[in-house]
Amino acid sequence: MQPTLQADANQARDRREKGMDMKEMRRGSGACALGFVVVSLITSSTASAQIGVATAGEPSIAEMRQALATERAELDRQQKVLEAQRVRIMSLEARLGPAGASAVTGTASTLSPGGVPLPASPPPAPPTAVAQSASVLSNGVQSVGSAPVDQRQVQVAVLSEQGGIITKAGQLTLEGDLEYARSDRSDVVFRGVQIPEAVLIGVFDINQSRQDVLTAAVVARLGLTSRFEINGRFPFVYRSDKSVIAPVANPTSPNAGQIDSPVTARNLGDIDFGVRYQITDGQSGAPYLIAGLQAVAPTGTDPFAVPRDALGNALRGATGAGFWGVTPNVTAILPSDPAVLFATIGYTRNFGRNIGRQIGGTLVDRVRPGDAPSASAGIAISLNPRTSISFGYAHTWAFGTSTRLRMLSTTDNTPGPAIDTTSRDLQLGRFLFGVSYRTSPKTTVNWNVEVGATNDAANVRTSLRIPFTINAF
Repeated sequence: MQPTLQADANQARDRREKGMDMKEMRRGSGACALGFVVVSLITSSTASAQIGVATAGEPSIAEMRQALATERAELDRQQKVLEAQRVRIMSLEARLGPAGASAVTGTASTLSPGGVPLPASPPPAPPTAVAQSASVLSNGVQSVGSAPVDQRQVQVAVLSEQGGIITKAGQLTLEGDLEYARSDRSDVVFRGVQIPEAVLIGVFDINQSRQDVLTAAVVARLGLTSRFEINGRFPFVYRSDKSVIAPVANPTSPNAGQIDSPVTARNLGDIDFGVRYQITDGQSGAPYLIAGLQAVAPTGTDPFAVPRDALGNALRGATGAGFWGVTPNVTAILPSDPAVLFATIGYTRNFGRNIGRQIGGTLVDRVRPGDAPSASAGIAISLNPRTSISFGYAHTWAFGTSTRLRMLSTTDNTPGPAIDTTSRDLQLGRFLFGVSYRTSPKTTVNWNVEVGATNDAANVRTSLRIPFTINAF
């Protein structure tokens, strides 16, 4: 019995030892597995970190393209905002006038008298990093700062009568104007019978006239509002006329009966004055539209009041036309960098009057000059911020003058029945050329030349105009 108990105790001890060994083996296996998992996690984290560093240092092409597109979109948005702000500032300055704009900005207006501002140039695009590097490598010089703002404007030098855009509110533009015009006429008047092969039987007169007119004028323009101005022109005229009438009566003495009658005159000319209203502001690519109304007063020497000889030839020249005239007109000015297109259309209405004066053997009852529609067009080009040139063409169609005459009797000098006559119309075409140079924001020198394109127009007319601006109120 005792051996049996001993054997059972030994078996129990063996079983306990085997259980402990199994626990130890399980415990070791778990530790090994845990260690393997930890090592795997550490290795995976290290690899991920290395990949992340490489990705952060070198972005992909798709990401760079996306960033570039985003930056460009932002730049376009900012440029649109700046352009809208610039348009708003210009509109507010136009409403405030020069005084208000100077108070806000602290500077005076840079628009010279009669100047037409060109559209604002877009701001230059910022250079890319690659372009900057290439510039530095090729030239060794890198640009610093920003380009200057485009301040160009165009003077339409050939618009001497209409002027440019409306004078700003509160500004007074005074202009000195010196003008010279020359006209030469040679006419042959034949009275008789013409036989074929250029055989003339009768008499003919050779008429030749030369006219030189020098005019010094002062022009004033006052801006009452930003859209409305009044103006006036006060000329002083010096005129010299030389006419030769050579009736050929004797072939052996071709200059027989020649009459040479030079006359001169110096006096105040006809004053003209008017108003102008600017309809549009020239924004968003639209032209400036300016409506005007000019009137001419007969303040010069009346051609029907000058002394004359018994034959009716004037002994002194006239410096005026002797009639009232009114001209409504519309001017369109379209800025288009670097040029300005312009066109003007007008119609002059002349008013007749009773004369009641004897000239030679005729009594002049009434005279009414014909009306005159006119039009002009051209282009002014900006060469640089100070200089511009202008080219154009102007044409005036002057209708014939209506005159009511009464012939005087040679015996008792009594007037006969009324005779109504109308002279032929005149076609006055002129080629225009002008140069303008801006010496300062308030002063510009304008030189203009007109060359006659038709027989009725003056041979040449040239003028020098120097306007300058002061603040009137």
